Amino acid sequence: MIVTPKTRGFICTTAHKDGCKANVKRQIDYVKSQPKVENGPKKVLVIGASTGYGLASRISAAFGCGAATIGVIFDKPADRKRTASAGWYNTAAFEEFAAQDGLYAKTINGDAFSGAVKQQVIDLIRQDLGQIDLFVYSLAAPRRKCDDGTTYTSVLKTTGESYTNITVDLATNTVGEVTVEPATPEEVEATVKVMGGEDWSDWVKALSDAGVLAQNAITLAYSYIGPKITWPIYYNGSIGAAKKDLYQTSVKLNEQYKDLGLKAYISVNKALVTQASAAIPVVPLYITILYKLMKQMGIHEGCIEQMYRMFAQKLYIPTPEVDEQGQLRLDDWEMREDVQSKVDELWSHVTTENLKEYADIDGYWEDFYGMFGFGIDGVDYDKDIDIEAKIPSIPE
Repeated sequence: MIVTPKTRGFICTTAHKDGCKANVKRQIDYVKSQPKVENGPKKVLVIGASTGYGLASRISAAFGCGAATIGVIFDKPADRKRTASAGWYNTAAFEEFAAQDGLYAKTINGDAFSGAVKQQVIDLIRQDLGQIDLFVYSLAAPRRKCDDGTTYTSVLKTTGESYTNITVDLATNTVGEVTVEPATPEEVEATVKVMGGEDWSDWVKALSDAGVLAQNAITLAYSYIGPKITWPIYYNGSIGAAKKDLYQTSVKLNEQYKDLGLKAYISVNKALVTQASAAIPVVPLYITILYKLMKQMGIHEGCIEQMYRMFAQKLYIPTPEVDEQGQLRLDDWEMREDVQSKVDELWSHVTTENLKEYADIDGYWEDFYGMFGFGIDGVDYDKDIDIEAKIPSIPE
């Protein structure tokens, strides 16, 4: 099959196997080009391991620290007429490259919110690793089905009152106003259920109760704060309520498991192109302006650069580098005063006509399609490829 990108709304419904593999290899090659992480983790569990920060965390742990990794994904293999998801292809490539380097890597495909998947993971850790010393929670999902059958759906809305600002319409690359309506209290509660810290806490409890969490282990969850431009829709919005709950969960975990020596950290990461961020009004325009500036200043990072920097320079050092709230700050370069003051200046002048001058809209789309394996250097997209891909550790 000759595979081309097909989009629907904020997602790409196709993925390119060779492109995804090349993208995974690029990230692995980057980590291998950096110094080995001294005193890094050796047995690692990553929830949400197939794309974005989760995949970059798994690559950094494996190829930067020599760690054995177990990943939990929720992805689809190819069928006769439809490609696999990008996450499926990424994971197949990761396991292939890990095997070439003699690294242990196994993956479980299923709903990480479920008790059944938690038990599968515990059984696998017991069988193969004994215990884990790093647990990365990098789950990004629009909804959560609990074991009692209740389903919660998250929303991207303000809280309190509606909010109007400019954004970029990604379908037409035009700048215009958008108004975001406030969430109901029930919608905020549901968003916290999906994207807050409850499931992270459930995972830690399950792992600890089963005895598969090592003494002095570390657990990480990922968050975003961003600049005041985005606060009404993000930090002070429904998603922000979930992120604040995530932070409070880290505080509780540190207290609850202090006898185990567990350290729970929030890593506040930089704004990047993801399927989730593409759907948030105002944020895509901010990202395109930010990209333009940070690339010009030579301080732009993608997922893999940030995750390697977190492991090597923030976390696995004698005294972890945290802010006054105990958070790892990988958004430190994004939030520099010289960067944000320039963003504010450009924000007040950007229009459809000068969009490409003020914002890196081409870079945005390059990253968007790159998530699905398209537009990757060295890949022949005119080639007829076999869309099937086997993940060795997942039974057919």
